[in-house]
Amino acid sequence: MPTTRTDYDPLDVSTLAFWAQSADDREKVFAELRRSRPVSWQAPVQSMLMPDPDDPGFWAITRHADIRRISRDHEVFSSSAEEYGGVMLDLMPPDVLEATSSILMMDNPRHGLIRRLISSAFTPRRIALIEDQIARQAKQIVDDLLAGPGEVDFVRAVASRLPMWTVSEMVGIDPEIREEVTKAANELVGWNDDEQIDVDGDNLMVMLNAMGVLHNAAFDLCERRRAQPEDDLISALLAAEVDGKKLTDEDIAAFFCLISVAGNDTTRQTTSFAMKALCDFPDQREILVADFDNVIGTAVDEFVRWTSPVMTFRRNARVDTEVGGQQILAGDKVVLLYPSGNRDESVFADPYAFDVTRKDNDHVGFGGGGVHYCLGAHVAKVQLRSIFRELLFRVPDLQVGEPEYLVSNFIHGIKRMPATFTPA
Repeated sequence: MPTTRTDYDPLDVSTLAFWAQSADDREKVFAELRRSRPVSWQAPVQSMLMPDPDDPGFWAITRHADIRRISRDHEVFSSSAEEYGGVMLDLMPPDVLEATSSILMMDNPRHGLIRRLISSAFTPRRIALIEDQIARQAKQIVDDLLAGPGEVDFVRAVASRLPMWTVSEMVGIDPEIREEVTKAANELVGWNDDEQIDVDGDNLMVMLNAMGVLHNAAFDLCERRRAQPEDDLISALLAAEVDGKKLTDEDIAAFFCLISVAGNDTTRQTTSFAMKALCDFPDQREILVADFDNVIGTAVDEFVRWTSPVMTFRRNARVDTEVGGQQILAGDKVVLLYPSGNRDESVFADPYAFDVTRKDNDHVGFGGGGVHYCLGAHVAKVQLRSIFRELLFRVPDLQVGEPEYLVSNFIHGIKRMPATFTPA
């Protein structure tokens, strides 16, 4: 039986009000929890999707070492949607999880099989093709930026364009439906935000409609590529085979949903937050520009650590265990708080400093390692290197203003951010 205690921690990280605060205010709470009770028992999450009257609560995991340990111990801590409801802090319908999460919410052996099938499509030649596409896309985005007015919304004009363009071209999405696909990907993760809520206040319906858009696009592509393969990822996934096993159209559609969200939102948010940080800390911008090729590697990892674009994932304990001196019972939810892990004073020297030269940056921005380490980490790093090479050298006077933030307990997001620069 899972833990049923009701002596919830007075530092409550379960409410929408907590997640509507600034990142700095949330970090004050995380810092106190790391210091005094790194594994704290929290009230049931305040959900706008499917409130669960039987939810006893969850364990909030704030220290880097515990996040790492839980992420890598998949024998004890499950990600399974089928058995435990997946990895989201909010409760979601099982059919939505099955249709949108792919390998993210599977345990072995199925996770290992599907991941191997997907990975087999990413040959060295395909990775090189994707890198060339990203470089070309980043250049075109900055071409378009410079050809327009000197005042724009940075998110719309820059940050949101590259991730979904990369995913769409990589997969084979037709240009005329890319905006519709991007909108659907945004709606799948914006259920806490009032701008994403349906006119009747039905957040779940927004999510279901978005899922339908992405699945229809994937099924249509599968049908067309099966009849006439092309040099894109869908064709490669249809052809992939491991130990006599192949991906079904449903497997491919679920993976398409996953990369549409993961490949879109996380890189977009990291681009926005990194640009804001480079404007807020001009000395770091100067260091990066002065020696870009040698510094961009550490800078990209610092961008991800600083942003922590995915803020929460959970696991469920399969058996009784112990984390950080706290007894965890079989069935208990443990929620990994990545922003807290990325500010852990025991791991990062001066964790509140933005430092593009930070060495040994063991951040958990791509997950804490283990079998669920982000499959798209390499692509994300290529995107960030490419877009900042174009921005910093071709738009050297670009400055951004105050962002408007997404309200979410999942994605650390910027919805809009004004930018000014000298156009061409």
